[in-house]
Amino acid sequence: MTTTEKLLDLREKQKRHFESGSTLPISQRKKVLRKLLEIIEAHQADIEHALFLDLGKSSFEAVATEIGYVRKEIKSFLKNLEAWTAPIKVNTPILITGPASGKIVYQPKGNVLIISPWNYPFQLVMAPLAGALAAGNTAVIKPSEFSSNTEKLIAKIIRANFDESVVAVVTGGVEETQALLQLPWDHIFFTGSTKVGKIVMRAAAEHLSPVTLELGGKSPTVIAADANIKLAAKRIAWGKFINAGQTCIAPDYVMVHQSVRSKFRDELDKNILAFFGSNPVESSFYGKIISERHFERLQEMMPEKELANKAERYIPPTFIELSINDAHTSMDEEIFGPILPIITYNDNQEVFEFIKKRPRPLALYVFCSNRNLQKRFETETHSGGLVFNDVIMHIANPELPFGGIGESGMGSYHGKFSIECFSHKKPVHKASTSIDIPLRYPPYKDWAKKLVNWLF
Repeated sequence: MTTTEKLLDLREKQKRHFESGSTLPISQRKKVLRKLLEIIEAHQADIEHALFLDLGKSSFEAVATEIGYVRKEIKSFLKNLEAWTAPIKVNTPILITGPASGKIVYQPKGNVLIISPWNYPFQLVMAPLAGALAAGNTAVIKPSEFSSNTEKLIAKIIRANFDESVVAVVTGGVEETQALLQLPWDHIFFTGSTKVGKIVMRAAAEHLSPVTLELGGKSPTVIAADANIKLAAKRIAWGKFINAGQTCIAPDYVMVHQSVRSKFRDELDKNILAFFGSNPVESSFYGKIISERHFERLQEMMPEKELANKAERYIPPTFIELSINDAHTSMDEEIFGPILPIITYNDNQEVFEFIKKRPRPLALYVFCSNRNLQKRFETETHSGGLVFNDVIMHIANPELPFGGIGESGMGSYHGKFSIECFSHKKPVHKASTSIDIPLRYPPYKDWAKKLVNWLF
């Protein structure tokens, strides 16, 4: 059998399983989620080791940003599943519809395809998988081949614990991904670059498959003149250099008011030293670049290229000083590495014009105290998420949806928003048969038109 034939057979197997109704009972969904949680907990040490081999992640970072995050997400589903999937009663305009009732039912979409990236190779496949299963779907997951150690481990533990009619893993590269995208899916969930996101969306259009695209872009960080500079520098240094900058919502560039630029730079240097020491390549808390290709791409942006270490796939924390009108390769595309352009500005209007003329980012971070300025950012800018006086931490709040807008993506998930993502919100209208209002039926009288005008 060809790759396409094998995947089509897998797709049909999952389709039959879903249509049997086996995934619908809440009790069955919880059973599957508990099993997923159990195998994650049983293999935590293995997962940590795979993440270290792929990305140089410390044990703390592996737990805090990947394993623990997924565990929390699953526990949240187990605790809230009945409430989050319960039908929602709605009001019915009796004078228009006649005696009737209405409700919205959360119905699983069916067979879901999840394609995940390499930068958070465990979290970004397991979190959407948990959401898809909680909503009552089957799922085929495609981990990234670039994070090969994590990919192999995910394939091993999923195949050993789940029938492929419920959850299946497809490994491989571009050929396998392209073959998967040729098939009809009830939902496609993709996390990755904007460039590949466009390919996914084009393929989905052939089958009118709905998509969730979690992409990226150049997330700006603004430091106003009244910002708490010490705290801003500390939080930005953490958010930018966690996972060696390979985070889709990392601060991509900083715009700092000229009056606080020098102080901000000094504080950045102090925090880098405090976090990673004088030689970060030796720090157990500083990660490595995923591949030689990405290393070379990042090294080209560096003003001092000799500081990089190809053998270790190490790019040091690097700052590029720019004015607001400077052109630099680091501003051409999402950096996705430990390089931070710092742009000096003079007045707030410059910042708004600079941000608004660029593609809408996945996140926008603003450090300021002025409430009027905060309100301007809320109303005058567009971004997937907006955070004041911090970075990245909005992703840790399960009550907030996570997703992009425009070139940074479409659709959102996390917590109850994952249930909405992987469910069809089906309207159910139940009419009474005891009364039938004749107004709707022809022939129509003049008085009937007047009444309809009044009703509407």
